[in-house]
This record gives sequence, structure tokens and C-alpha cells, in this order.
Amino acid sequence: MATVNVYLTFNGNCEEAFNFYQSVFGGEFPYIGRYKDMPQSEECQPMNEADGNKIMHVTLPISKETCLMGSDTGGEWASDFKEGNNFSIFINAESREEADKLFNALSAGGQVTMPMNQTFWGAYFGMFSDKFGINWMVNFDEQMQA
Repeated sequence: MATVNVYLTFNGNCEEAFNFYQSVFGGEFPYIGRYKDMPQSEECQPMNEADGNKIMHVTLPISKETCLMGSDTGGEWASDFKEGNNFSIFINAESREEADKLFNALSAGGQVTMPMNQTFWGAYFGMFSDKFGINWMVNFDEQMQA
């Protein structure tokens, strides 16, 4: 069965926020990546140093079942940032088929912002807002299944 976590989006202060959450919950970050660590592509314009140091993704386990996840927004996504609506429900599916099923069912009538696809970080991933305006992320990480 899929697991569900909260994914928080920040406008440049993700690292500060997650250091605060870590001080409250304890634990370690199993992963923290910055935008400068992303592979460059022809479509992407070079970013300045400040944007490159922003958080692309961070995970903080806060219990055996639950993680807080987050990132800074930037580029074309920054104009959509609104405090109070800066979260998504993150579903980690147990299979590619489950990921597709959940993505297709939940996104029906909504707006897909990133179709399900293999990513450079090795996961099968997609994003959308459902027909009620709730933001979702669906993920299947084959590496975690091994």
C-alpha cells in the first residue's frame, strides 16, 4: 500500500525551516540536494549562485511512518508561490502500476503540472492539482524496492 507524506514548498528559506524542524523532531536528513546539483540540460538556463544554493529536495523522517519533505521554489514556479498553500500531498507508491493508477484517478478533472515520467534522480514521478485545487505528487522509487 502507498504511503502518504506532506511536501512543503518554500520561497528561499527551506534550509532554515528544515533546520528548525530538525531541532524540534531530531533525526538526520537522509537526503538534501541543491538546484546546482541538478544535471544541466539544453532547456534550462544557467542559474545564479543564490538560486543554485537553494534546496531542490530535502527529507526529514519524523517517525517510522512519516517524513517531512520540502524544497525551495524558483524560476517559472516562483510566481505561483502562496504562503498557506505551499504544500502538496506526497504519495510514495509500491509499484509503477500503482503510481499510474493513483495519478490517473486523482488527476481526473484536475491540472497536470508534470506527467508521470522517469526522473534524473531515478524515480518515476509526477505532479498535479486535483479538481478541488489540492496539490499532489506521486512517486515510485525503484531503488527503494531493491
